[in-house]
Amino acid sequence: MKKKLLSYGVAAASALVCVAAQAETLNFGIISTESSAALKERWAPILLDLHKKTGLDIQPFFATDYSGIIEGMRFNKVQVAYFGAKSAIEAVDRAGGEVFAKVTYKSGEAGYHSVLITNVKSPYHSLDDILKNGKNINFGLGDPQSTSGTLVPSYYIFSKYNINPKTYFKSANPASHEANALAVINNMVDVATNNTEMLENLKERHPDKFAQIRVLWTSPLIASEPLVWRSDLPQSTKDKLRDFFINYGKTDAREKRIVEAISGFSGFAASSNEQLVSIRQLDLFQRREKIAADTHLSDQDKKSQLASIDAKLAQLNGSSPAKQ
Repeated sequence: MKKKLLSYGVAAASALVCVAAQAETLNFGIISTESSAALKERWAPILLDLHKKTGLDIQPFFATDYSGIIEGMRFNKVQVAYFGAKSAIEAVDRAGGEVFAKVTYKSGEAGYHSVLITNVKSPYHSLDDILKNGKNINFGLGDPQSTSGTLVPSYYIFSKYNINPKTYFKSANPASHEANALAVINNMVDVATNNTEMLENLKERHPDKFAQIRVLWTSPLIASEPLVWRSDLPQSTKDKLRDFFINYGKTDAREKRIVEAISGFSGFAASSNEQLVSIRQLDLFQRREKIAADTHLSDQDKKSQLASIDAKLAQLNGSSPAKQ
């Protein structure tokens, strides 16, 4: 069945290029968690179904990093996209984006987890080992806009232990989840950030490689990834997109296989910008700590910037700064 789905994905990728030119064209952005070829293989079947059921001309859009998809939406080169929560915040705030759906998981969980990984033969067995041996560790960070690869470990580990990865470790460089997993497997880095979605994909597709990875730390639950459209899309187009994703893979066995092959998904559910609140809070808390610790800021600048962040946090918490 996997081979059939793989063949279908390749065929669907080719078919997407041949879609009728007269249809309304939408570029569908997909963040770069893996290579473009791997992402196209997984997403092409559902994007082809999206065309068939809505009549919209759907073209996949890839970039080398998350910012490329955000900027694509900002300049209307991308009209719909699959984001992580952190990059979705940027799309909403800077690119006129709006969350309309989120993925659901076959596991039944409401989200996924950030992890730290190492090679199964490495001398490191815990987060404490990492904290004690920073100067000996080549560390693989995630994309700067990645929720699980950067924001969550920054909040729960680096901020908590007052760590600047760039100076704490022997080296610390950003890469995609796929690149970091392969770097750990091939002993090119000692430890790297990643997430449970990527590990599940690796376990399913390459169990031999998965067996070479040891998980050192697992984060609290991260809300599932959102789908975002440009808020200025015609309402009729929004209705088509929402109806398609909310109903896709619910009953049809073939659709279930397709959506599961993307990343262990079971389908999609309706959502809104409200799902980004908890990640906004993490982002603001992290920025607040950096400002508070910045010795180069004058007292006045520091006070002003902290007050601005406190006001934003209070708004997210549903109260006014005066009540804090």
